[in-house]
Amino acid sequence: MLTKHKIVFLGDQSVGKTSLITRFMYNTFDTHYSATVGIDFLSKTMYLDGGNSGEDGPRTVRLQLWDTAGQERFRALIPSYIRDSHVAIIVYDVSNRGSFESVRRWCQYVHEERGDDAVLVVVGNKRDLPSTQRCVTSDEGAALCEELGCALFFETSSRSGQGVVPLFKKLSLLLTERDDSDGHGNGNGSGNGGACAGGGQAATTIDVGVNEGSAAGEQCSC
Repeated sequence: MLTKHKIVFLGDQSVGKTSLITRFMYNTFDTHYSATVGIDFLSKTMYLDGGNSGEDGPRTVRLQLWDTAGQERFRALIPSYIRDSHVAIIVYDVSNRGSFESVRRWCQYVHEERGDDAVLVVVGNKRDLPSTQRCVTSDEGAALCEELGCALFFETSSRSGQGVVPLFKKLSLLLTERDDSDGHGNGNGSGNGGACAGGGQAATTIDVGVNEGSAAGEQCSC
């Protein structure tokens, strides 16, 4: 059974949206990234255990990842991509206080376009940085996530890979649970607008039944 979910990545410039997607897609990290121009699209298929009852057999979830530009000059493009999304992942840089304070504004954009229909996820990226460079604590991130009513909060490191697979595994499980509870487990997304039209790229796959190791304990959901 295949379900499709459109996931839009939001956040200020240079918080690591592209590197987070690259780590998840290819398990690589590049120290030199060019700023995203407009919108980029990638797709990845994940295989999960059965639904809530565990009796439905393996579940297949296709995550359609839309990487948005953080620069102000591309801001006008973003609402159209939020409009039919199932999930909004809002990324901030734990060493950049301003990017953290922008999370509220990005959440507001999502609410304006999707109301309460989209799943909101907050991600604090660059957790590998030394504590002396941190401007935002994990507790602050979790508290903001709870205040804003977001479904999940994670801290990740695109450089080391910490928390990246657990983030998408937890999100995929959450989406299948929503499909089951809404009665939309027929490959049409999360019940909020159905499957999203995507690019022509072939999906890559990952078996999320395999533990990531120590990084599996790095998740923090509120």
